[in-house]
Amino acid sequence: MRVALIDDHAMFRTGVRAELEKAGIDVVAEAGDVDSALAAISETVPDVVLLDVHMPGGGGLEVMRRLPSRIDTTFLALSVSDAAEDVIAIIRAGARGYVTKSISGDDLADAVRRVAGGDAVFSPRLAGFVLDAFAGTFEIAEVDEDLDRLTEREREVMRLIARGYAYKEVAKELFISIKTVETHVSSVLRKLQLSSRHELTRWATDRRLI
Repeated sequence: MRVALIDDHAMFRTGVRAELEKAGIDVVAEAGDVDSALAAISETVPDVVLLDVHMPGGGGLEVMRRLPSRIDTTFLALSVSDAAEDVIAIIRAGARGYVTKSISGDDLADAVRRVAGGDAVFSPRLAGFVLDAFAGTFEIAEVDEDLDRLTEREREVMRLIARGYAYKEVAKELFISIKTVETHVSSVLRKLQLSSRHELTRWATDRRLI
């Protein structure tokens, strides 16, 4: 089993590589941005690409969009985000599964093997988003329009803050400074014309983003 690990956090990649190799899975390539990911995947042609949704240069969707069709590989999204529109978009683009970064090492190795074998794999509750979307009962156009105002990093910060994370916890989760978290929160509130974390939580809850 040969895997490429695409994530913009080097420390996270190191941890995931250790867990996968412990399970007998060979990590043949790593990358931290879209261009490097395309080069690494094209060169190694892994069985499975573990792909972060939000990265510099366009994120996981951009990797999938730009990868030549001749490259035969399977995508498994691995992200801190469990927002409905992220899950739906990456699955529509062709990924075989979507798991969150809270997954255990053993479960991640199992997910890699399963998608390589043709199964669809999702973290708990995420499968419902996909079923709703393809059944036509979930509309994401409004969500997309609102989120277009935010950068990818601002979206990540927004979701964690809306879930009740403290600034220190957000900084640790995303490998950024507390000051950077504060800057992103101020920008999110300004762009969405909200005045408090309470309003942000209600905004995100109404749109099924948390």
